[in-house]
Amino acid sequence: MGFFDNLLLGLDEGVTGLFGQWNLYSSAIFTLLAGLLAYQIATKKDPDTHPLLLARQAQASPVRQPGESPVYRSQAAPHGMPLNTGLNVKDPGASKWARGRDGDLRDIWRQAVSGVQEDGQTKGLTGRILTVLGTEHVTEHKLEDITRQINLIGQHILDQGGNRVAIYLPNSIELLASIFACAFYNLTAIVLPFDQSDEAVISMLRRSAADTVVTAPGSFPFDSAVNSYPSLRQLVWVVDEGSKHMDWNEVPQGTGGSINVSTWQDIVSDAPAAAGKDLPPLEGQKEPRDLTIFWQSKPGTMEEMVRFTAANLVSAVAAQIFSIPTAQKMTPADVFLPADSLANTHTLVLTLAALYSNASVAFNSVASQADDLSIATRGISPTVMVLTPAALLKTHREQSSALSSSMVGKLFHQMQTRSLTQGGVMSATPKPGSKLRLIFTAERVGANTPRLSSSQLSDLRVHIGARIMYALTAPKVAGAVTQTGFFDYRVFDDNCSHFGPPLTSTEIMLRDTAEHKTTDERSMGEIIVRGPCVSGNEATLGVVGFMRDDNTLALI
Repeated sequence: MGFFDNLLLGLDEGVTGLFGQWNLYSSAIFTLLAGLLAYQIATKKDPDTHPLLLARQAQASPVRQPGESPVYRSQAAPHGMPLNTGLNVKDPGASKWARGRDGDLRDIWRQAVSGVQEDGQTKGLTGRILTVLGTEHVTEHKLEDITRQINLIGQHILDQGGNRVAIYLPNSIELLASIFACAFYNLTAIVLPFDQSDEAVISMLRRSAADTVVTAPGSFPFDSAVNSYPSLRQLVWVVDEGSKHMDWNEVPQGTGGSINVSTWQDIVSDAPAAAGKDLPPLEGQKEPRDLTIFWQSKPGTMEEMVRFTAANLVSAVAAQIFSIPTAQKMTPADVFLPADSLANTHTLVLTLAALYSNASVAFNSVASQADDLSIATRGISPTVMVLTPAALLKTHREQSSALSSSMVGKLFHQMQTRSLTQGGVMSATPKPGSKLRLIFTAERVGANTPRLSSSQLSDLRVHIGARIMYALTAPKVAGAVTQTGFFDYRVFDDNCSHFGPPLTSTEIMLRDTAEHKTTDERSMGEIIVRGPCVSGNEATLGVVGFMRDDNTLALI
């Protein structure tokens, strides 16, 4: 008998023996193994992004100066190419091959009104502007009505001799309309942090040399401001529905009648119905004036007043739009909710980016003052949000506490975490009852903001079912200095959270200090940021950071 005959005989005897011993348990084991194999094959997904793109997220300059690190830039804005300076706005009739303008705030509102063109439609698809009142009442504002308010308020302030307009309001459509009114009518907008002490408000008015205030009754210290700040010439009250019947135009005795007092609602309602429907023409308009903000590191303190040019703002807006992958960009199907104060440029820039992307924008005045995700989303179901780190930490504590009592929940959480951190795959389906898919949050330099660790961010992505982009922000930088990548879900052994690479509008460099110096092996030192979104084009942040092996920035 040959070799092959013996082989076939042995194979035949083995198969016969196997099936001869086959029973119900064998069938169950075989079915289980086959099911597990089929499940692994059916559910296997490629990572959301290639791992090599996460391994080297910024490009270092080939040469560095003594006492400094190399200059780091986003991979999308390499050395030798200009940083992102604007929105590439194409005017009507311009060739689609021609380079567009950088644009300014006026172009953002024009885009919000005109909408995004789809399938050759002559009328663009626009987003909605919503105001959330309470838990159920959601009011939608027509874009043409907001345009009319922008024109009438801007023209009224200009006619009354206004020049520098302080806006002291919570997150609201009136705050946004006031900023656009200043842009269209060549006024200087000054955005004041809301809910401050009387002394702080008057101090900010003095430092900014404001002559006009747009504010709400009950929040602005009228008598104190009139008596201690004689430069105030004009006041525009934003009155809520329940207080419209009162006479807000009366000037109290003792002011000498030197202040022109009016209400937002009267200015709009007293004008002819056809007035203010069209935006001022594009041709012949001057460059918009600066926008002034106050950097508040702690409640009751105003360490720095910063002036941002129109170029600073549009550069930051363009960088934030570019930071989101094309397939995930904000569209008219999205609802954007800023649950942090619009007095922070990070929140303001993201809101402007949402408007330019024709996403719907919802305003909730309570949300910006409450570090609570459930309160912020009450009455609305957003898809994109700006949240404070404190709100995310509170959500993490609540979800972790609820998870600790459920073994099944823990197991499911571990499976999702493994898929997220090791497989690089984020579930495309938000949590039941939620449409939230993306959260922006930021560490504010020098503000003692609660720091989020990489494991906490990973847990939050699993708990909420949304991606989170964590940024580093600073007083003189519109938007963000650096920001984590959209697909970066990694958890580090040292539990340190990084702030990603620079955006396409910034470049960073680390300068040696007495204790922290750059070597050939590691870049470390005080953070210096430059770029078109930086006030004065360069700023020293006053904090020490280092570049990780993947060229992302972390603080020491």
